Amino acid sequence: MAARVVWVNGPIVVGAGPAGLSVAACLRERGVPSVLLERADCIASLWQRRTYDRLRLHLPKHFCELPGMPFPDGYPEYPDRRQFVDYLQAYAARAGVEPRFNQSVTSARYDDAAGLWRVRAEDVSVDAAGDVTEYIGRWLVVATGENAERVVPEIDGADDFEGPVSHVAEYKSGAAYRGKRVLVVGCGNSGMEVCLDLCHHNALPAMVVRDSKVHVLPREMLGVATFSVAVFLLRFLPLWVVDRILVVLAWLFLGDLAKIGITRPSRGPLELKNTRGRTPVLDIGALARIRSGDIEVVPGIRRLLRGGAELVDGRRVPADAVILATGYQSNVPQWLKGSDFFTQEGYPRVPFPDGWKGESGLYSVGFTRRGLSGVSSDAVKVAQDIAMAWNHQTATTR
Repeated sequence: MAARVVWVNGPIVVGAGPAGLSVAACLRERGVPSVLLERADCIASLWQRRTYDRLRLHLPKHFCELPGMPFPDGYPEYPDRRQFVDYLQAYAARAGVEPRFNQSVTSARYDDAAGLWRVRAEDVSVDAAGDVTEYIGRWLVVATGENAERVVPEIDGADDFEGPVSHVAEYKSGAAYRGKRVLVVGCGNSGMEVCLDLCHHNALPAMVVRDSKVHVLPREMLGVATFSVAVFLLRFLPLWVVDRILVVLAWLFLGDLAKIGITRPSRGPLELKNTRGRTPVLDIGALARIRSGDIEVVPGIRRLLRGGAELVDGRRVPADAVILATGYQSNVPQWLKGSDFFTQEGYPRVPFPDGWKGESGLYSVGFTRRGLSGVSSDAVKVAQDIAMAWNHQTATTR
């Protein structure tokens, strides 16, 4: 089937999550038109379709605002999932951003001869029959983010296990697991919060700690957000010093976590976040449930059995269900062709704060490993840079 060709008089933006919405809004504010492509049928599909009901922003709301629009005054310090989605929808409406939905980008390649980007997208809507459109433009903004695809590890014996094995992207609440024994694989923020939610619904969770070394910090210390403390200290102290202070404060507020099977890495929480994208866990109550025995902490799974799992220490534990809180990953290497701007893992090779601009009109937004605050700073930089080129181009063609 021949592709329909569309000339884009401005940048082509891929991904209508917070990153894509931000850069499209910033471009529009500067008078630069763009086309925003989204494979789902809604904005922020991760937040709308692949998050659990009890999810809240992990950071105070002022760190998560998109450019040009604060959260409503009535929002709590940590908005919940529904409030954040409402905020994003209001943001898009206010900025006049209208994504083209059901456009799944299959390839993007720079045409050296033409000096243009060629982006092929398949229409994945129910009645489209796989129609393909090739979008052509001078600039390409990659805004699919760090969490485009779920990570699903292979576990021996998964076919033998009699219960359901699902990714946390499919989890909504613990109501469906009431009275059941659930193995939650992963001890990041999602794993901890799912275990806590399961407790609230009278399930029996066991958290599988595949890597026992993880940083756990209190979300707040004496009423002040831990992230706010870190940002304040970084104004005056080097990162390694702030990391040491955070570890000491975490020990004072949370105690020795090694006693419950969780040990800290040798590298600090901020260093690991910046270099490897490993987000520290912000505790909102799971540790208390672990200490009370409501959440059991177990080592990695060697293999699944019909009615449970054999652990790496040889123990066998019963289970009715397995939830994989194993995170997400970038999918950029699957569709961006002929460019070495991104690594095989799907992150810009040049680290923050300079990883937002590549060559030949290629840009990235939302890959700083700094969450929504990084999204906003990238979006502003990208929009300013493209607007300068846009204004120069339009001036020379008058």
